[in-house]
Amino acid sequence: MTFNFNIREIATATMVLFAVIDILGSVPIIIGLRKKVGHIQSEKASIVAAIIMVAFLFIGEEILKLIGIDVNSFAVAGALIIFFLAIEMILGISLYRDDEPESASVVPIAFPLIAGAGTLTSILSLRAEFQVENIIIAIVVNTVFVYLVLKSSKRIEKVLGKNGVNIIRKVFGVILMAIAVKLFTTNISQLIGN
Repeated sequence: MTFNFNIREIATATMVLFAVIDILGSVPIIIGLRKKVGHIQSEKASIVAAIIMVAFLFIGEEILKLIGIDVNSFAVAGALIIFFLAIEMILGISLYRDDEPESASVVPIAFPLIAGAGTLTSILSLRAEFQVENIIIAIVVNTVFVYLVLKSSKRIEKVLGKNGVNIIRKVFGVILMAIAVKLFTTNISQLIGN
């Protein structure tokens, strides 16, 4: 078994997941949950989210085959979702948002806050283009970052302030939009070519 590690793929996948997970943009939600419940299990939430993402990376394609959808079609759909997430981030609007969770357990934080629909769609979209091992490294890097943010969410909000968090969201929104366009064009051309 050979591994095809590629720094460019790892960096791109890491950036995509970082932008989609948008843990910095979720700091206000995390702080709100912490105020309501008192304590957030950062380790547990991070580990469960990583397990969900890695599991979906491997069985997501099988689930698609079961319902008769190919990876390229899913990647095109994923690109559209990522595109709309980017619009939300850039324009500061909310096209769709679930109600804020009522308790700070693994369920609202690990899923859907970290490993939500956008993240899982992105993972399968990335799988259509990148090597699995590079995506796993990207998931691990993001999980470590998510853990650090969960652990120090109060400090981050004080340091960045609301404006800082908004600027970061907008920058990653633009990056995410460019990635969505690339994913769309690559996979739509493969679908049309078939």
